[in-house]
Amino acid sequence: MSNDVAEAEISIDIGEIMERIPHRYPFLLVDRAEAYRQNESIIGIKCVTINEPFFQGHFPDYAVMPGVLIVEAMAQTGALLMSKSLNVDRVGKTILFTSVDNCRFRQPVRPGDVLSMHVKVLRVRGGLFKFQGKALVGDKTAAEAEFAAMLVETP
Repeated sequence: MSNDVAEAEISIDIGEIMERIPHRYPFLLVDRAEAYRQNESIIGIKCVTINEPFFQGHFPDYAVMPGVLIVEAMAQTGALLMSKSLNVDRVGKTILFTSVDNCRFRQPVRPGDVLSMHVKVLRVRGGLFKFQGKALVGDKTAAEAEFAAMLVETP
């Protein structure tokens, strides 16, 4: 098996996700990840259920995942890619979302959907990573955006 094929098959479970990014319920929006390629790309997976707390108010009669949370799920997937690629020790450090550009929402995400966040690194400058993200339900684009994040020291 070539190194490229082996790299493409790397999966990340919820235990490692929780070691690598600080988010917790109800704000952890990545259940697992697959197709991790160091410094290149990753696919984050979120299984959307009616039990999500945001569905109580968005909207009770026609439940739709808020668009900003879809963007947050892409950002968390990017932070996971960044954390694993840099092998970040979370003690005294965190990855912060710094910008979002060219964001478009294409279709609603509903209970029962499996949201796949396809995130690619566009460039790295110093400690700043620029990403391109696309959130899909099946083969349909739900949202897309470019966004950035950086590693910062924390007290």
